[in-house]
Amino acid sequence: MAVGPGTLPQLHPVSGFRLGIASAGIKKPGRRDVVLMELAEGSSLAGVYTLNAFCAAPVRICKQHQAASPSRYMLVNTGNANAGTGEQGMADAMACCEAVAERCAVPVEAVLPYSTGVIGEPLPVDKIIAALDAAKADLSEDNWEAAASGIMTTDTRPKAASEQIQYQGKTITLTGISKGSGMIMPNMATMLGYVATDAEVPQELLQQWLTNVADRSFNRITVDGDTSTNDSCMLAATGASGVRIDGSDYELAALFTEALERVMLELAHAIVRDGEGATKFVEICVESAGTSPEALDVAYTIAHSPLVKTALFASDPNWGRILACVGRAGIDNLDLDALQIYLNDVCIVENGGRAASYTEEAGQAVMDGEEILIRVVLNRGQVTERVWTTDLSHDYVSINADYRS
Repeated sequence: MAVGPGTLPQLHPVSGFRLGIASAGIKKPGRRDVVLMELAEGSSLAGVYTLNAFCAAPVRICKQHQAASPSRYMLVNTGNANAGTGEQGMADAMACCEAVAERCAVPVEAVLPYSTGVIGEPLPVDKIIAALDAAKADLSEDNWEAAASGIMTTDTRPKAASEQIQYQGKTITLTGISKGSGMIMPNMATMLGYVATDAEVPQELLQQWLTNVADRSFNRITVDGDTSTNDSCMLAATGASGVRIDGSDYELAALFTEALERVMLELAHAIVRDGEGATKFVEICVESAGTSPEALDVAYTIAHSPLVKTALFASDPNWGRILACVGRAGIDNLDLDALQIYLNDVCIVENGGRAASYTEEAGQAVMDGEEILIRVVLNRGQVTERVWTTDLSHDYVSINADYRS
């Protein structure tokens, strides 16, 4: 179950970035569950990672390796998170890196590992290593769609986005994939995501742009309020297009960062649309806030409310649940008479209570749709923040009750 058609766009190859997919049979026999990604020599790579204190072994090694050496390969396995596995988990992740390094003739620090799946189970190292030769042989710049499927766990469909921008007669490509469906909550990165471009971007600037854009995309989605142990989001720049972006050309930098934000927003929204058991795609927009933190406090209080989420699933215009969330979000000196709350363009609250113009029929018409906008206008400043979330359905409970079976 997911919201919207889920049709993938045309995925443009990124020169200097290849992907190979293979089957290790980690959780299901025959499933293509190992993805190897190759960055051309001289590429730059930026990353943002989960803030969960129990971050998985591959996350810890990624950080170490990324700081120690230019990155050349990224290895992803699904079906096993290699989290909560202690020192053995570190040794297992390193063994996989060493096997890639040996096959690809690069230093072990040039290999970054990523794992996703069940927490607390030993990583099946032998199965992963046995699949590496097939993954390497499959390396191709055209393998984005297959890789999008290869990194899925409870996802019901692959997630990918791609754009090309033109500048002074040259083409710059950005293409990316993501996975995520449950255990989705901002705290970077709430999923696995990989975006590549053929522009040349210095690593420090690439990291700055990734962090900023992730905060407005992947750090603004939530399905269930749970931050994973394994979240990582990576941005690679191969330089193969011959276009260098170093910030000195403001117009070029703006074109690139705007395209990057569109790609990452599309990937982030795709995660919400495929949230476990989701039947609604919900944008929560808090306008005219005094500060960004207070706007996000209101937005997340609404997004994480089981009462609001179950009303959304039932298509029930129970607007009192939304009003209650705004009231308990902890905003100091909130002027109840000054704020308004809307469902799409239907005003449901003003002057401290139900809007005089509101009708149950109008609210019901909004709630019957698959895509809903909840808009809160605080009228206390100039700040606007947006968060995207889902409803809470019976299927969410079933999926997570049966996750390890």
